Amino acid sequence: MLKNIVLFLLIFAIFGVTAANAPTFASGYNLDIMARWTGLYGIMAIGAAFVIIAGGIDLSMGSMVALVGVQFGILINDQNMDPYLAMVIVLVGAMLIGLGYGLLITKLKLQPFVVTLCGLLVLRSLARFLAQDNKISNFVRPEGGTDIAYLTNWHVPYLGIPLPLVMLAVIAIVSSLVLNKTTFGRYLKALGNNEQAARFSGINTDWITISAYMICALMAGISAILFAIDLNSVGPNEAGTFYELYAIAAAVLGGCSLRGGTGSILGVVLGTAILRELYQAIETLEFSELEGTVIGVVILVGVIADEIIRRVVDARRRKREANASSEIAASG
Repeated sequence: MLKNIVLFLLIFAIFGVTAANAPTFASGYNLDIMARWTGLYGIMAIGAAFVIIAGGIDLSMGSMVALVGVQFGILINDQNMDPYLAMVIVLVGAMLIGLGYGLLITKLKLQPFVVTLCGLLVLRSLARFLAQDNKISNFVRPEGGTDIAYLTNWHVPYLGIPLPLVMLAVIAIVSSLVLNKTTFGRYLKALGNNEQAARFSGINTDWITISAYMICALMAGISAILFAIDLNSVGPNEAGTFYELYAIAAAVLGGCSLRGGTGSILGVVLGTAILRELYQAIETLEFSELEGTVIGVVILVGVIADEIIRRVVDARRRKREANASSEIAASG
């Protein structure tokens, strides 16, 4: 809770400092861009959080965005398929890829880093092959098809909140309930904390791991569709590049431990908002060369904070255990 309050205050601090140096940062146009893209990236970051809490990692989310975007474009442009049917098909395909990751990790005991690194390469290559290295455009209004521009252009009346941010809020609420109020969520955290102990306690750890990767793939697929519609084009070489780093950085900044077992969906949303705000601030202040530095520092700070917190918690636990032992010895 305290960390979420700090993140919330940090959002206002970054906004105030940047707006003081560049008044255009507080313009309605700029705020709309930040809100819309926070929604787009935040959905993907929530998917990354599920995998990280389970003690895994997914390095292929950016390539998943490219592949799903290309497939979506081909279906609605070349095949003249209804956009909503195309969405269902590509999202099912994304979840099947997540299922494949989970099976490789649980049944063949491969390391998540290796599996998803290979996925990063394979999915990007498939996207390039399907698109023949060409950009696919016209997602917003396919000729003779349904206009789906509202998925990123629509705003809540009188409030001006873009639909992607509304979708992020809905997905975040559902994800938070799943993580904190369901058996699956408790099992997911138990798996991340200690896989062997979770297995000995009767938890089907393989199923939990597979589910986490399928959820992550689904969230990446949803983001891919929204990115494609928002940009109205997908380039197989450029789409989703380094997006997995944004997702992981947002999750880590939001309190997800890379060791697994802990994480807050609200923290992930706030972490995403901070990253997008920092990105927009860098662009506004014309320091775009520092984008990679910011992401790297954010991940490093998150890992350092996680390590410090872990050591403090371990020290307190050892102290409590020592005090309890002393009391038992004294009473005996």
